[in-house]
Amino acid sequence: MERTPEPELMDEQEQSAAYAAADWSEAHEKVPAHFRERFPEFGAGRVLDLGCGTADVTIRFARAYPKVMIVGVDGSETMLSFGRRAVRDAGLDSRITLEKRYLPDTAIETRSFDALFSNSLLHHFSDPVLMWSTAARCVKPGAPVLIVDLMRPADHETVTRLVKEHAPGAPPVLERDFTASLHAAYTVDEVHQQLAKAGLPHFNVEQVDVLHLVAWGRA
Repeated sequence: MERTPEPELMDEQEQSAAYAAADWSEAHEKVPAHFRERFPEFGAGRVLDLGCGTADVTIRFARAYPKVMIVGVDGSETMLSFGRRAVRDAGLDSRITLEKRYLPDTAIETRSFDALFSNSLLHHFSDPVLMWSTAARCVKPGAPVLIVDLMRPADHETVTRLVKEHAPGAPPVLERDFTASLHAAYTVDEVHQQLAKAGLPHFNVEQVDVLHLVAWGRA
C-alpha cells in the first residue's frame, strides 16, 4: 500500500481534547520501557521529547526516570495547552517544560540534550530525513535516541481491521486520525533508508508489535 500523507500539525480543538481524554496507558507505558531496555545505563540528564502532544508520554517518562529534566516540544498550541494542564496536575512543573516549536528549529539544536525520545511524530513528516537529522543535532555526541512510531500495513483492509481491533469505541475523531496515521506511517525498510540518508546508518530499526516500530541508536 502506498503511503498517504496526513497533516503535519494536529491543531483542532476537538482533536486535542480527544487525545487528552483518551487512555493511552497500554501504548504509552511502552515508550520508557523500550528506552530502558535499549539504554539500561541511562538514568539522569536533560531529555528532549520531540512531538510531545498532550504530554502523556512525557509525564510517563519523567515518572520512570525521576532524575531527568524534560523539554517537550510540539508545533500545536492546542495540544500543548492540554499538555501544560496535565503536567501541572501531575505535579511535574519543576521537571517538565513544554515549548511550541516547529522543526527545523535551531533553538533546540544548540542545547546539547543528554537523550531524546519521540512517539508518533515520524509519520507526520513528509520529509522524515529532516526529523532524523534534527534529532541527531539536538543531542550530545553519543547520546541515546529512541523513536517509536506506527508502521504502515500492507493494505487498506488491514488498516480497517487494526482500527477495529485496537480502537474499539474510540471517538470518531480518534478513529479518523488512527486510520489516517496508519496510511501515513513508514515501513521498517523505509526507515532504514531514511536513517542512511540522514547519516545514521548505525541506528537499529525493528517491529515491536503489530502496530509499531522502534528505531534507536546513539547520535
